[in-house]
Amino acid sequence: MIYVHVPFCKSFCRYCDFYSEICPGKGPEEFDEYIDELCAEARLRRGEIINTLGVKTLYIGGGTPSVMPLRFFFDLMKALPEGPYEEFTVEVNPDDIVGRGMGFIRNLREVGVNRVSMGVQSLDDGMLRWMGRRHDSAAAIEAFHMLREGGIENISLDIIFGINGLTDEMLSATLDGIIAIGPEHISAYQLSIEEGSLLAKDIENGKYEELPDEQCAAQYQLICDRLREAGYRHYEISNWARAGREAVHNSAYWTRRPYVGLGPGAHSLTIDRGTEIRSWNSEALSGWTPSHEVLTPEEIREERIMLGLRTAKGVPIETLHRADGTFAPGVFFSEDYPLEHRPEGLDVIDDHVRIAEDHWFVADSIISELI
Repeated sequence: MIYVHVPFCKSFCRYCDFYSEICPGKGPEEFDEYIDELCAEARLRRGEIINTLGVKTLYIGGGTPSVMPLRFFFDLMKALPEGPYEEFTVEVNPDDIVGRGMGFIRNLREVGVNRVSMGVQSLDDGMLRWMGRRHDSAAAIEAFHMLREGGIENISLDIIFGINGLTDEMLSATLDGIIAIGPEHISAYQLSIEEGSLLAKDIENGKYEELPDEQCAAQYQLICDRLREAGYRHYEISNWARAGREAVHNSAYWTRRPYVGLGPGAHSLTIDRGTEIRSWNSEALSGWTPSHEVLTPEEIREERIMLGLRTAKGVPIETLHRADGTFAPGVFFSEDYPLEHRPEGLDVIDDHVRIAEDHWFVADSIISELI
């Protein structure tokens, strides 16, 4: 299970705080140092990568991987062990797909890409301009059809809700357009204010005011209802899929499977004889260096609860046990304890605890009662 971070974008979106650098005007040779260092890291960590291939997936994210020269994809595949991959996902921008054409899509297929995640975000052109996206709604639809024509049979589209100025009518129109073209997977994320983003500066300068929680919740419910009606399964708080098209790679994160992150800013999780180690690369275009921490039993427990309760399956009841065998104060689920308190929205089904979909919008507050 491998994640590769591409730290380049042609422009910054208003809401984004992922590590990236602007790359307008870069020729293919200007990416050489990054590509060489990335491939060297892949070869150096070969043994570590092989140990994570119980989940045989590769995910290239960013940043914007679709700005990279073809050499990047071909050299990376030579440096990585044990291909091809069960699920090989690349994040793309619609503008790059349209601009680079069918030849680029064919090259992605040639290196083994079998899933594409495309950041549509909205099908309202005014909203896209406000976000700072490079594409318009027509380009998003055109890019989707090009990917289909190019043989990509598993496509995920991202949208954003909870924006001040995004009306229910605008959101509904976006859902209409996306459902009509029929992607296998849809991710919907609430706009968040990330420190260091352009949006955070807008708030600081009084140029933007966050949408009230109750309106964000109403938009989330609209998405849930519309996608359910369209036949999508809501399998994780922010993710919906056609049957059998759930994201293999991301699902493994939520069950805390080991993974290797390559490139600047990438994170990894290693499990060695019961010891769990989180590591991460520094954010730098070259010479990125790793740091790490050993997770305590309580940190592992809390991660299992926080990640597992984001999913429709939830977590086994025993996951809620603390090291001393008790639950959080006043929270009891098994027949061995009287049921004194159960946070509203929490279900117990077949020895699993899960949060009901109609309470997923407030999942963080429920989870806080359990850890």
